[in-house]
Amino acid sequence: MCRNPYFLWLFMLIISCNDNIVFSDYQATKNGYWQKDGTIKFNFSELDTVSTYNMFINIRNDETFPYRNLFLIAELDFPNGETVKDTLEYEMAMPNGKWIGKGFGNVKENKLWYKENIVFTSPGAYTLKISHAMRRNGEVEGLQNLMGITDVGFQIAKSK
Repeated sequence: MCRNPYFLWLFMLIISCNDNIVFSDYQATKNGYWQKDGTIKFNFSELDTVSTYNMFINIRNDETFPYRNLFLIAELDFPNGETVKDTLEYEMAMPNGKWIGKGFGNVKENKLWYKENIVFTSPGAYTLKISHAMRRNGEVEGLQNLMGITDVGFQIAKSK
C-alpha cells in the first residue's frame, strides 16, 4: 500500500499525459557536436494505417549553441520506396539571446513541429533521417561540426 497518496496521484498523472505518444526516441551527438555527415536515423513501424499522427523533432541544446535558428534536412522514407525530403528552419532563441526551449540549467529542449495530421497509409518500416544544414553567413560549405546540440529526438503522437 502506498503511504503517500500524492506520489501515486502524480505518477498516474504523468502516465496519462503521454497516452497519445506512440513512438519516442533520442540519440546523443558526439560530445555535444553534431557532425555534418552525422545523419541521425529513426526507424519505426506498426502504426495504425487509418489514424492521424503528429510528428515532432526534439532538439536538446546547451549554452554553447551559437545561433538563434537551426536549419535541418529531414528525409522520411516510406515502406513503398517513396521519400519526402524537407528543409526546416526552427527558432531556438529570442532576439535578446534567451533560449526558447524548456529545461533547467544549461540544457534546453525544444519540441519542434515536423508534420501534422499525417496518415501512414502504407504498412511496414519507415525511416526518418535528420541532418543539420547549418552554415556561416556568406559561406557555401556547411559547418563540419555544429557545437551545442547534445541530443536529437523524434516523437510521434496520435492527433487529437
